[in-house]
Amino acid sequence: MTDLNSSHPSAPPSLPRPELRHQTRWLPSLVWLIPFVAAIVGLSLLVHTLSERGPEITVTFRTADGLAPGKTPVRYKAVDIGVVKSLRLAPDRSHVIATIALTNDAGSFLAKDTRFWVVRPRFAFSGISGLETLLSGTYIGVDAGTSETRIHAFSGLEVPPAVATDASGKQFILRAADLGSLDIGSPVYYRRVRVGQVVAYQLEPNGRDISLRVFVDKPYDKLVTANTRFWHASGIDIKLDAGGLKVNTQALATMLLGGVAFQDPDDSKPVSAASENTQFMLASEQTEAMKAPEELKPALAVLNFDQSVRGLAPGAPLDFRGIVVGQVRSIGIEYQRDKKTFRFPVIIELYPSRMGFSPRDLEDKQQAYDIAETMNKRGMRAQLRNGNLLTGQLFVAFDFFPKAPPVKISIDGPMPELATTPGTLDELQAKLGSIVNKIDKVPFEQIGQDMRTSMAALDTMLNNADKLVAKINGDVVPQFTTALQDAHKTLRAANDTLAPNAPMQQDARHMMQELTRSAASLRTLTDYLERHPEALLRGKVDSEKP
Repeated sequence: MTDLNSSHPSAPPSLPRPELRHQTRWLPSLVWLIPFVAAIVGLSLLVHTLSERGPEITVTFRTADGLAPGKTPVRYKAVDIGVVKSLRLAPDRSHVIATIALTNDAGSFLAKDTRFWVVRPRFAFSGISGLETLLSGTYIGVDAGTSETRIHAFSGLEVPPAVATDASGKQFILRAADLGSLDIGSPVYYRRVRVGQVVAYQLEPNGRDISLRVFVDKPYDKLVTANTRFWHASGIDIKLDAGGLKVNTQALATMLLGGVAFQDPDDSKPVSAASENTQFMLASEQTEAMKAPEELKPALAVLNFDQSVRGLAPGAPLDFRGIVVGQVRSIGIEYQRDKKTFRFPVIIELYPSRMGFSPRDLEDKQQAYDIAETMNKRGMRAQLRNGNLLTGQLFVAFDFFPKAPPVKISIDGPMPELATTPGTLDELQAKLGSIVNKIDKVPFEQIGQDMRTSMAALDTMLNNADKLVAKINGDVVPQFTTALQDAHKTLRAANDTLAPNAPMQQDARHMMQELTRSAASLRTLTDYLERHPEALLRGKVDSEKP
């Protein structure tokens, strides 16, 4: 065995022995710095998160459709102010409760009147909203309130609010008999310019009236005064009545959305702007809205007609020589036991101011009776007239009929009873009836029998005439032909006799010449006898010779 310590020419040199030294001070390893730094960063993030963490609130919604815990943000004017933390179902399962963690700077959104709603695509007549959520996803919208009261539990809205709390303008309350075609978001017009919209409506506790809230944007809210009149401007208003066909609309949008229009009467005096939440009446149309204040309480009267009122409808105009002085309110039927017949009482609304009378003229019952009696004596009557030949609609016309028989009027009942006269159509029907009665009295059967007898006699006469003509053709016509031939021969002989070269003509000329000479000789003789009448006794004496 070879000794390792022995010298050998090929063996490596011996290695030095390591020297061991003891460290006097202990230092930690750098690896331990990593978890220490991570703990410090985590602690700082925790402190930062806790410092930026805001209050938690709960919002109830009908459904959690589109909401996701930890993902659905809460936004105000496109800025995230919180996130949905959790969702749970209410104990009665009627709604869901969303717990929302707000940011530290969102404490002002705890106001009692703050409103929350889920923003998702919505399609309605009032417009399309929430289309941006098709790409970004559903989120919860917020409308910040201004109340000083702070709460942590809210009820979410099912639809976005029509008007934001910070919008500039005023809200007004409208009272109406029915909603018509109005809805939330329906436009409000002033002289066909859109200045606002309908923001809410509800049914009144009495169950008969509708209360609407309209919002008018600034600066148009100053146009609403105490004299302002509101009316329905929904869709296209087509009216076919005794006055003809009328078409009225505010704008093309109202054909689908409906709308409300307002305006002051042209003759109204300038007044200050109305305060917020002022109440107004919503009329069914512009004509009704623009009635004068004294016309809002018209005088009621009754007209009793004996003829048919077919074609007369409530709302038909009362016309006085082309001026509308009222309208028909209702039409009824009444049985008269004393006459055993029916009559039709028509209750009318009469506006005395349109006829030149003031309300004071009718306050005194005796004065009102004197006016009515004076008009009655002058022949003033109410008459049904045809206002539209196409539809057959009637209207009530007041006019003077001097030849109308006197009637008795009464104003002692619940409503004054005014005099009436049959309409022109009824008079025409009466005349036609009289003509028909006279025609019925004509003995058409006897006339027909006489005509048949006359026709038989005429037929016999015509047969006899045919026989006479046949006999004439057989007997008289040949003789007549012979007579004509003889007459022709006579005329021919006469023509030959009267010809210029005929002997008779020459003899006649010679005879005329002789007669001329005889006449000349006779004239000479007559002249001689006139000079010598004695020649008749002594004869002609020869002339003395010279």
